[in-house]
Amino acid sequence: MISKAKVRPGNGWRYLFCGVMVGDGQRPAGMPLRAAQDEAGVPPGVWKGRGLAAVGLTAGDVVTERQAELLLGEGWHPDADRIERERLAEGKSPAQARRATVLGRPIEHNQSPETDKAKERTPWLGFDLTFRPPSTAHLAWALMDDEHRRVLELCQDIARDKTLAWVGDAVAEIRWKGGGKRRARVKDGLIVAVFRHYESRAGKPLLHDHAIVSIRVRRPDDKGTWGNLSADSMLAHIVAADTLYTLYFMEEVSARLGWAWEPREVTPGRRPVMEIAGIDQRLIGWQSTRRQQIEDALPVLTAKYEERQGHPPGERAAYALGCQAADQTRPPKRTELLSLTELRKQWRASAIRAYGADVVDRLAERARAAAAAVWARVRPVVDIALAAVDVVAVVYVMRGAFKRHHLLAEARRYLSYVLRGRPHQVGLDEQIVQTVVDDYTRPAGRRMMTADLRALYPRDTEDQAVLRPLTRNRTASPFERARLAADALRVRAQAVRRADRLGSRTRARTVAVPAASRSRPRPFHSDRKAGRVPEQTTDVDTVEQTRRTLAEAALARVQESTRERALTHGPRPQPAPATAPPPHTQQPGTQHTPGRTTGGVA
Repeated sequence: MISKAKVRPGNGWRYLFCGVMVGDGQRPAGMPLRAAQDEAGVPPGVWKGRGLAAVGLTAGDVVTERQAELLLGEGWHPDADRIERERLAEGKSPAQARRATVLGRPIEHNQSPETDKAKERTPWLGFDLTFRPPSTAHLAWALMDDEHRRVLELCQDIARDKTLAWVGDAVAEIRWKGGGKRRARVKDGLIVAVFRHYESRAGKPLLHDHAIVSIRVRRPDDKGTWGNLSADSMLAHIVAADTLYTLYFMEEVSARLGWAWEPREVTPGRRPVMEIAGIDQRLIGWQSTRRQQIEDALPVLTAKYEERQGHPPGERAAYALGCQAADQTRPPKRTELLSLTELRKQWRASAIRAYGADVVDRLAERARAAAAAVWARVRPVVDIALAAVDVVAVVYVMRGAFKRHHLLAEARRYLSYVLRGRPHQVGLDEQIVQTVVDDYTRPAGRRMMTADLRALYPRDTEDQAVLRPLTRNRTASPFERARLAADALRVRAQAVRRADRLGSRTRARTVAVPAASRSRPRPFHSDRKAGRVPEQTTDVDTVEQTRRTLAEAALARVQESTRERALTHGPRPQPAPATAPPPHTQQPGTQHTPGRTTGGVA
């Protein structure tokens, strides 16, 4: 997952400079940055992003203390000292030389009395994006051998860099003029400083990276003018970036280690998370000690809220109480500095004492066996039409009105669940979102849209309101209601598709795009002479499951009507058995009809 925090001058910068850059350890006063990183056992920070060329840096260069202080702490050029010396040597005044080193508007302008808005007096200089893999990935990285550790770190690097590249290319916007009226894509890209950490505050394994994104970017003009990133655009797409990072990490792990993924329900009624299949779930409790501390403190805060407000907390209030419990139970940073090798020895010994050597030593073996079972059970095939129906149902029930980035995040969650780590085609998530926007949505206010129920139910107007009771049902969680709606719409779409195929009806376009199909089944009808275009399906099991669902529903309706008739009119009288007539004779008063029998059901 990805969490965010703003880096501001003052306390925000001091926390970054004294804590994040040295592995969340305690940096003594006067100790150089590189020495503090060596003592804390963490690698030095490195520069990332396509915008580095504009300031004379290269991807992979080590982040020095002075560069970080100038760019991330004051908004100046990372090589401002050299530039200022050169300007002074050219005969420029000290003010002119200093102005040549500032990227964009100086911080002093925001802190001057000329600033009208209070929020502009405390400007922000960067975003702290924290990239954390799923819990089972932390366990495999901490408890397995060095080969698996290096592979998982490589997967983390690739997934993080791909996500940052998407943020810089598709999300990052620069704004200028009064109130940020003019917006455009950045010219060169982002400038990011990445710092890797190995453990949590509780001393448990937690592989994560702090990516400090500089706010300074260049406008898309010939002058190369520097400006600031748009904060609202970055904040709005954090969830979409989070799901993309998870999708990339799952694909890298499955491609390099052969593991599969399966959903795990963390909180009943909430959205499940994807974890490595075969990893003992008890180890997650051993690694996530902070969660238990939060759960222990939450009932006390909830009781105080109910006493103060007179009613149980809602969804937003419950989330706020959870954040408050996390802040109250947050432990202090450790003072003992250990290397990664020493930390791994301690973690392994602790896990063996808790659950035995057999559980720890066979993690990789059980992950491979579980992956074979997952691939034998799950076919990693993506159908764009069914995916679009699933995405729009979930987003509509959980949000009502939504924007494109909400659909994009849900489409990537859908791909993670369906593919289970298998690679997806580039742009497949955008295709699903575009299908939703074109076929199943309608405008709902300024820059908002909602689900078009007439498009979801084009032939049966009586069932168009099937989703609305789910939005008003408060006995179930929003995600449970969303899944019920998505399942209902998917079954209906499959039934309509099957009816179209059996009726030899042509469809407007091909809607099924396989992502990793092992076989391509033949279409039901192929009449090229008549000009029909055969539909390419991706999953025969889907059609068979729809047929079984419809057959079971019809059988249930027949049985229910039979029981109601028996309760209303009593049991049907059975005729007395009659002796068979002689051959070639016919009883009087009866007429033989082919296919009919007396005293039974034809």
